[in-house]
Amino acid sequence: MIARNITTELLRNLKPGNVTILFGARRTGKTFLMHKIVDSLKDKKVLVLNGEDFEVMEVLSSGKQSVLKSLVANYDYLFIDEAQNIPDIGKNLKLLIDSVPDLAIFATGSASFDLRNKVGAPLTGRSRFFYLYPFSFSEISDNYITALQQLPINIIYGSYPQVFLEESVKEKRHILENLKNGYLLKDVLALDNLKDSMFVMDLLKLIAFQIGNDVSYNELARSLSTTVKTVKRYLEILEKAFVIFSLSGFSRNLRKEISKSPRFYFWDNGIRNAVISNFNMPETRSDMGKLWENYCISERLKKQQYNQTFSNFYFWRTYDQQEIDLIEEVDGRIFAFEFKWGDKSAKIPTAFKDNYLDSEFTVVNKLNMYEFLE
Repeated sequence: MIARNITTELLRNLKPGNVTILFGARRTGKTFLMHKIVDSLKDKKVLVLNGEDFEVMEVLSSGKQSVLKSLVANYDYLFIDEAQNIPDIGKNLKLLIDSVPDLAIFATGSASFDLRNKVGAPLTGRSRFFYLYPFSFSEISDNYITALQQLPINIIYGSYPQVFLEESVKEKRHILENLKNGYLLKDVLALDNLKDSMFVMDLLKLIAFQIGNDVSYNELARSLSTTVKTVKRYLEILEKAFVIFSLSGFSRNLRKEISKSPRFYFWDNGIRNAVISNFNMPETRSDMGKLWENYCISERLKKQQYNQTFSNFYFWRTYDQQEIDLIEEVDGRIFAFEFKWGDKSAKIPTAFKDNYLDSEFTVVNKLNMYEFLE
């Protein structure tokens, strides 16, 4: 049993008159975590519903206060799994909270696309959003030695719960292929009634090979024989489905700084490697620098979000090719990180050092990763 870092905060937020929403890609453990929370409410009356059930959809989208009140009569808690499937769920949850103020509601959604918009506006001030990702570094690493031993497998196969808990490397690969072609692709295509799965995979492959590089929408559009508008639309959908995320360039108006072109990363290394069909181990790969950078940045984002550290993340680059992999801004303080898989050292770029005098610069490698990610 691997405890999820977010559990305590979810329980703290689960109180009468509140709606707690847990987002995340499919197979990250939202349903399992939801049921663990239900099990902890031993002395309470709890109603658990599945948003993919047609009868549940009909009732929870009815807009009828009497029907909704009857549904939750005598219950303290309402839990709804896969709530994004229910039409007008936000308005109906507002009706429930207004008419049954002693009710606490918990809902999960496998993509942030629609559910946040539907719930957020009607329930302003009474809803809070949380995110669940594949296992984080701190959830699966008891100490530095364990983390170091697990690193080669984790950096190649990622940390989706089912993948991480599977001992067979062959089975890990099968699970990732199923995730790529099934659950994740299903969510992406469902977001905007899309049908071109081949286009989605071709776009993801291009992004997978450009980790750590500025992405040109024009180049992607030319490569895929489409428009910049279409490329941006699909990338936005892939972000909303928790497959990838983007960083923008950091700039305080230094003339040489580049801030317009984004960089994209995968939330999970295993999905990235499944996209390019390469599960070779670190010692035989030529892209370990990219994988290490993707791993460290995605894990750092998970860590800070779970710890509720209000960080802003960027990369930094100038037109004369000086760059830093990750900039983290916290309460006005600037922390710069460069990621090195091997034993290479790195110096802070002169332009950055001269213009951001109070910043801190750290090279992150296998020796100090535990401190950076724990």
